[in-house]
Amino acid sequence: MQNGAQIEYDYSIAKAFTFATILFGIIGMTVGVILAFQLAFPALNNLAGEYGTFSRLRPLHTNGVAFGFTLSGIFATWYYVGQRVLKVSLKESPFLMGVAKLHFALYFLTILLAVVTLLTGFTTSKEYAELEWPLDLLVVVWWVLWGVAMFGMIGIRRERTLYVSVWYYMSSFLAVAMLYLFNNMEVPTYFASGGYGSIMHSVSMYAGTNDALVQWWYGHNAVAFVFTTPIIAIIYYFLPKESGQNIFSYKLSMLAFWGLMFVYLWAGGHHLVYSTVPDWMQTMGSVMSVVLILPSWGSAINMLLTMKGEWGQLQSNPLIKFMVMASTFYMLSTIEGPIQAIKSVNAIAHFTDWIPGHVHDGVLGWVVFMVMAALMHMAPRMYGREIYSKSLLETQFWIQTVAIVLYFTSMWIAGITQGMMWRAYDEYGSLVYSFIDTVEVLHPYYTIRAVGGLLYLVGFFMFAYNMYKTATAGRVLTKEPANASPMGA
Repeated sequence: MQNGAQIEYDYSIAKAFTFATILFGIIGMTVGVILAFQLAFPALNNLAGEYGTFSRLRPLHTNGVAFGFTLSGIFATWYYVGQRVLKVSLKESPFLMGVAKLHFALYFLTILLAVVTLLTGFTTSKEYAELEWPLDLLVVVWWVLWGVAMFGMIGIRRERTLYVSVWYYMSSFLAVAMLYLFNNMEVPTYFASGGYGSIMHSVSMYAGTNDALVQWWYGHNAVAFVFTTPIIAIIYYFLPKESGQNIFSYKLSMLAFWGLMFVYLWAGGHHLVYSTVPDWMQTMGSVMSVVLILPSWGSAINMLLTMKGEWGQLQSNPLIKFMVMASTFYMLSTIEGPIQAIKSVNAIAHFTDWIPGHVHDGVLGWVVFMVMAALMHMAPRMYGREIYSKSLLETQFWIQTVAIVLYFTSMWIAGITQGMMWRAYDEYGSLVYSFIDTVEVLHPYYTIRAVGGLLYLVGFFMFAYNMYKTATAGRVLTKEPANASPMGA
């Protein structure tokens, strides 16, 4: 390519992953709403025999949202952002283009197989690591392919300076590779036992407390390097691009990066407070969780201060609304998590509905809002058309914001109520309430949570429709917008 010539970016892989993001988002969130209504109305467990029970559907929901929707969004944005910040097109390297296509094909196949195997009851029963060993091997292959595509693009880049988003994407690749390999070390029992049992079954190479330690080192850092660092990568690119503002402080972005890298990996022990794990490990997990507030809020404040002097854009641009609200929910969830990790608070919070309340204000408010905003920003530039409907985006924003508030407030109240009732003793040292007493008290809050989830799903369908119409019927653009995405009425 001659100097000064316009680089022609190839968005075919980004478009494929955008489709996967929407598809797996619909599947994962629909199953989540079904689960929420099952908790409020247990008779709904009986609608589809063994395939409709809470225990079958729950891992389908968590994996569908975490590794179906979120990873698809991360990959879609990488293949868009990576080309643009590195000033290189996938078209220039047939090898990297082939790697990227194979990455998508094997990833899509894995997620579809995950849906089938989890529904039919094949699971390791390890949180966020339920997939059995044949699928784990597939995951390793396409994860390595993503790394080859990423570092290959970095290797042939024209832009010598690595923008901060690239650092965050790299951290996600490297950390998840390490975490996934160690936590998913398992022995296929069919081969180890000379042909007995199911070929799909395996047992962990770790046992007892060691298994728990490795599991929550992985589990908490799956949150760190799937739900946090790559989403920060997304907002550090898309918020400045959409708003036309420079990042408030590049230095703060790097300080927060290295803070997250060091501290996050030590915080997983807070999942094992009051367990058989050594006390010093529990304490370290709690302390590191509190320290984690600093780099987390460093990132969030940097995002919000990027809009300094430009808050008027909140009124005119719904994508800025989504990104600012996402940053706000990121601040909320990253102060809430450390509070729950404090031992005295954890004594009340652990095993209660306050925990899913915390998880979901982070996932629904931070992760999903940012992924949707990023894809909406990409759409006019990928398809050469303006966003189909601004009013639909505005309506979606308010419906989903109300939905999140209903969700996490109901779960906060339910969780703290649970924790207090479980710990209530009479003057004889006997428990005041039976388990069923807590279930009956929580029913209204479970119903509110289910309604909130349903509203959020309605908003996601609105997003999916807007994306489809943008790609097929939006007004054709004569040139790529520099900053704010053009939108129809």
